[in-house]
Amino acid sequence: MQPQDFSQRKTFPGTFHGRFDRILRALDAVERLPGVLFAVTLWFAALVPFHASWAKALLLLGFFLGDWLLLWALPVAGRSFGPLQPPALLLALMRLPFAFLPGPWAWLMQGLGTGLAYYAFWIEPHTPRLTLQRLTSNKLPPGTRLRLLQLGDLHLERLSPRERRLNRLLEDLRPDVIVFTGDFLSLSRVHDPESWADVRSLIDAWRAPLGVFVVTGSPPVDEPEVVERLLAGMTHIRCLHDERIALGDEAMQIDLLGLDCSHKPHVDGPKLARLVAAGPPSRFTLLLYHSPDLAPEAEALDVDLMLSGHTHGGQVRLPWFGALYTSSLYGKRYESGRYALGRGVLYVSRGIGMEGKGAPRVRFLCPPEVVLWEIEGRG
Repeated sequence: MQPQDFSQRKTFPGTFHGRFDRILRALDAVERLPGVLFAVTLWFAALVPFHASWAKALLLLGFFLGDWLLLWALPVAGRSFGPLQPPALLLALMRLPFAFLPGPWAWLMQGLGTGLAYYAFWIEPHTPRLTLQRLTSNKLPPGTRLRLLQLGDLHLERLSPRERRLNRLLEDLRPDVIVFTGDFLSLSRVHDPESWADVRSLIDAWRAPLGVFVVTGSPPVDEPEVVERLLAGMTHIRCLHDERIALGDEAMQIDLLGLDCSHKPHVDGPKLARLVAAGPPSRFTLLLYHSPDLAPEAEALDVDLMLSGHTHGGQVRLPWFGALYTSSLYGKRYESGRYALGRGVLYVSRGIGMEGKGAPRVRFLCPPEVVLWEIEGRG
């Protein structure tokens, strides 16, 4: 795909005042509603399909309140820590169409909805999956191999079972190098010292023989002064700010490029071009950049491997359709997984955490992801 000119665009995904940012602000307003007023709102929603039967409306309201209770229990159990009313309202709206079904089918679907809500909020977000990827290149000597672990989108609010499982998985995998493509904190906890302490306790355990390398994520999430505090004293972790460094040893050398993300390809593309031009074209180049929206520029510059995140894979995916929303300039073009970039490869991780603010702490058909790369030379 050829790079597009976004220089005249006024708003960008992943930044303040973008479309998704406006949605989050609206959801924040829902969370500020007094609980009694919110319950009354749910009652009027239950009357929409059953205005002629208060008994059925009360039964439907029971399902609505059950969702609210299920969400309330999440922070009590230490599993996730988001707002309650916006996701409860969204679940109620999703239930309404099925309430119009005839007879017992309406209640069967409501029961199924409760089971799906439990799975999407309580189970899937806390089961990180390991994805294995392999890449061979004639830019690397034959017989050489690098085990690289790709992480992204931690979005930590408080330590939960997900993060504990993540670090146990890292201990078992023992990669040669670990890379992280940005977004340490939840958007809800960017300035929360307790969340900072939890992030530090988590990443302090990240160790690899060739190092741990990170880049910053979206500007509203990874504020420079906050990232500096998170990494203070972490001598085993190096944050790359528009830098190109040599990774590996004499037998196998890779040029690692790390870019700060502004979410503006017309700003970050020229920076990438300068980094690529600073090294020999015969060297294998690995780019860390938070968003996949720089993929066309990376392809034009013959980057060998680009590792990104940001989309979360959509967090909620439908069968045969995929992500409902990706927060990308290219829509669903780079929603998640592996893509060919000319002679190179892009991989967009589903990430580990979830969106903050009023967004539901939910994953459906899109579990958290850790990617282990085996990069080999073929001469």
